[in-house]
Amino acid sequence: MSLDELRARIDALDAQILGMLNERARTAIEIGKIKHSTDAVYYVPEREKAVYEKLKAQNQGPLPNDAVKSIYREIMSCIRALEKPTTVAFLGPRHTFSELAVKRVFGATAELHPMGTLADVFTEVERQHYDYGVVPVESSLGGGVSDTLDRFLTSDLKIINEVLLHVTQNLLSKSSLDKIVKIYSKDQSFFQCRNWLQANLPHAEQVYTSSTAEAAAIASHEEGAASIGSILAAEPHGLSIIAERIEDAPHNYTRFLVVGRQAAKPTGKDKTSLLVSVKNQPGALHGLIVPFAKAGIDLTKIESRPSRKKAWNYVFFIDLIGHVDDPAVKQALEEMSGTCSEMKVLGSYPQGDVES
Repeated sequence: MSLDELRARIDALDAQILGMLNERARTAIEIGKIKHSTDAVYYVPEREKAVYEKLKAQNQGPLPNDAVKSIYREIMSCIRALEKPTTVAFLGPRHTFSELAVKRVFGATAELHPMGTLADVFTEVERQHYDYGVVPVESSLGGGVSDTLDRFLTSDLKIINEVLLHVTQNLLSKSSLDKIVKIYSKDQSFFQCRNWLQANLPHAEQVYTSSTAEAAAIASHEEGAASIGSILAAEPHGLSIIAERIEDAPHNYTRFLVVGRQAAKPTGKDKTSLLVSVKNQPGALHGLIVPFAKAGIDLTKIESRPSRKKAWNYVFFIDLIGHVDDPAVKQALEEMSGTCSEMKVLGSYPQGDVES
């Protein structure tokens, strides 16, 4: 076929796709009416997970599965906005990795509300000012985020989803690499990129800022200045990406949690998070683990934090594979309760896929 014929075929396919998208939207609007009449939630993570998994099984290429997921994330985001705009609180400012995590979950049409602190994210969702919150809970390099873990001690919000974000650092500037004399960023970003910086910009001055977004804003107004941060920070400040993926560790991930007021239903590929206080007696921690070992349940995380109720008393945050409604998990939790002074299910939710 000639180029003109191929382009005509593309135009015809686009017309079909557009018609089908609008038909999908009309159907979703009808679903939205039913949800509204029954006070059902509009964002259903387990349903979206099922859609992604079904598309993955049906996909025969040449589009890779990640591309299909990205396309459908935005389709569902746009159509969900027709039913009801989704409002999401996250740790600000804008154009940071936290915002990138929000968009990986809710797409580009969600209403974003950056907060000053992680506690503010929880508070605003608890007060029903916003529908959901997205908070970092751990990184592959730095471990658990204490502010998030501590807030779960008092919050009644549920974990309903997670996203595993591949954190890649980029050098952003209006100048070329050989002209850079000063670099702005957070201390963590400098730490993650120290070998690259030593090899490529050993004489550039390093200036700490409160966020990667602030670093980009400052660098955009200085000749010979650069910032380190997310690709989201480049365009709003008129910066170019002059070096990509400059982090020293290629496997740098941050795990974010979506918190809300609903409970997610089982998908067959789920994770459950618990908050557990143990009785102060020998073998108490061993008693937590044994029921899961007997049931063949994988514990993916155990982390202790001060309980804040009494000096030298601790609580344990536990992540396990499975849903709280799974019979094996139910049985293990019942057995474990005998060794606990307190147990709180923070939520069962679909296991997140790594997002680059």
